[in-house]
Amino acid sequence: MKRAVLRSTGAAAVLAAAAALCAGGAQAAIYSCIDATGKRVTSDRPIAACADREQRELNPDGSVRRVVPPTLTADERAEQEAHERQAAADRAAQQDSIRRDRNLMVRFPNEAAHNRARAKALDDVRNAVHLTEKRLEVLAAERKPLLDEAEFYVGKPMPAKLKQQLDANEATTEAQKSLIANQQAEMGRINALYDAELARLRKLWSGASPGSMGALPPEQAASDPKKTANR
Repeated sequence: MKRAVLRSTGAAAVLAAAAALCAGGAQAAIYSCIDATGKRVTSDRPIAACADREQRELNPDGSVRRVVPPTLTADERAEQEAHERQAAADRAAQQDSIRRDRNLMVRFPNEAAHNRARAKALDDVRNAVHLTEKRLEVLAAERKPLLDEAEFYVGKPMPAKLKQQLDANEATTEAQKSLIANQQAEMGRINALYDAELARLRKLWSGASPGSMGALPPEQAASDPKKTANR
């Protein structure tokens, strides 16, 4: 019975000590700041009067545990979030630039490989131009007998069917000429893209770090297989 009392008494002492420690822990943090009137304020919790200014959280010995920044206003919080989003976007762009540069160096270990890719891209467009030119030759051949027949109707009404055939031939011819102009412009665009890409590659081949030249503009990804397939 005596041992049971002793054990009970010991348990009570432990609980009392724990309670004291908990009470002490609750007072361990001390907040201090200078309020709007210039008065120093201290508290055992964050000070509402100093929400708009810096507060110091102190240890029991007076040393600084951490500095609590001012509570942001709605506008300040929105600005901070916008800044964080922009920083995240910049980091993603940098990572994308590094990835693109590394991919470029894998696909094109030297200038000869890049020149072959340029030639192939241009050949595809040149072949399209050649087909369009052949189509124009066919249209011209089809137009000649129509014009010959139209000479019989100079000064008098032309048959509706003949007029429709001439109009259709002319419209198709103009469309094919416009297509050739676009195809030739495409060759110029491809050359410009490969020129810009080659300038970047030369720096990479010379030892520049991937991503060190900033983000690669999307339109400069001339040799990206996915983009080439979509053109």
